Amino acid sequence: MKEKLEMIKAAVLEELKGASIKTELENVRVKYLGKKGELTQILRGMGQLSNEERPVIGKLANEVRENIESLITKASNTLKNKEKDIKLKSEIIDISMPGKKQTIGKRHPLDLTLEKVNEIFLSMGFVIEEGPEVEQDYYNFEALNIPKNHPARGEQDTFYINDSIVLRTQTSPIQIRTMENQKPPIKMIAPGKVYRSDAVDATHSPIFYQIEGLIVDKGITFADLKGTLELFTQKMFGDKMETKFRPHHFPFTEPSAEMDATCFVCKGEGCKVCSGSGWIELLGCGMVHPQVLRNCGIDPEVYSGFAFGFGLDRITMLKYGIDDIRALYESDMKFLKQF
Repeated sequence: MKEKLEMIKAAVLEELKGASIKTELENVRVKYLGKKGELTQILRGMGQLSNEERPVIGKLANEVRENIESLITKASNTLKNKEKDIKLKSEIIDISMPGKKQTIGKRHPLDLTLEKVNEIFLSMGFVIEEGPEVEQDYYNFEALNIPKNHPARGEQDTFYINDSIVLRTQTSPIQIRTMENQKPPIKMIAPGKVYRSDAVDATHSPIFYQIEGLIVDKGITFADLKGTLELFTQKMFGDKMETKFRPHHFPFTEPSAEMDATCFVCKGEGCKVCSGSGWIELLGCGMVHPQVLRNCGIDPEVYSGFAFGFGLDRITMLKYGIDDIRALYESDMKFLKQF
């Protein structure tokens, strides 16, 4: 039994040399000092020893136990010190090392364009109005004279929350809300995010930004609309940018038109971006439909008005010569650093 005790002591020493984590130290302790440990089993067999051997072996066994506990404690302390050293080394800051270059953010081209658009219209006497992105069907469609069977109401174009709530497809509902709550004269723009069920490609995105404009007062004519939009275009893109109006149809305006601008890629010579025409559609506009005025409690016999709407993304692409709308939403720093 004495030989077994000496072997246990030697074995513990050897195993502790290879222990590098707390779990391994605990395994050694359980193996030799636990309830079913090797040293514990020897102590339980001491009843079989003679009266002369029992005190000698008992003393030796206690010494071995104390020795093992001391070795384990010492190994544990050594391990803790090593862990502290490793942690301290990992936290050391070499003040002589050069600092890491920090990437400086840039303002997004959409934000730059929106600021310029707002500045132009504010200088012309417009005010900025806001409204909810989750909108009632009434404000998004019905009050704008869009009938129940109109294609724009289809699920292929509109994100429906339920039968009466949608993600707004345009910022025109803000015009309705403004006309309901304010008496003419009204002169406002409504920039904001809109949603349409479009597949992503170079010119379409399911989420984009739109700006609507509205003027309602006595004696407003199509000439006022044309002059306002031409002045905006010149201030936005410079005097060399040409525009043209062509007839169109919108349920909420009558008469309606679309305004085209010189292609930003080919400068009017014709290319694949403008389908060889030299022109790119810039915005839709028209005189506010009399029924829309009536829906808002405004007498169309007394007041008239014009409205227009354009995509901020398209204006940004036109201003900076960007030919793919996806570049505006991919957070590519190489692209954004250009602005």
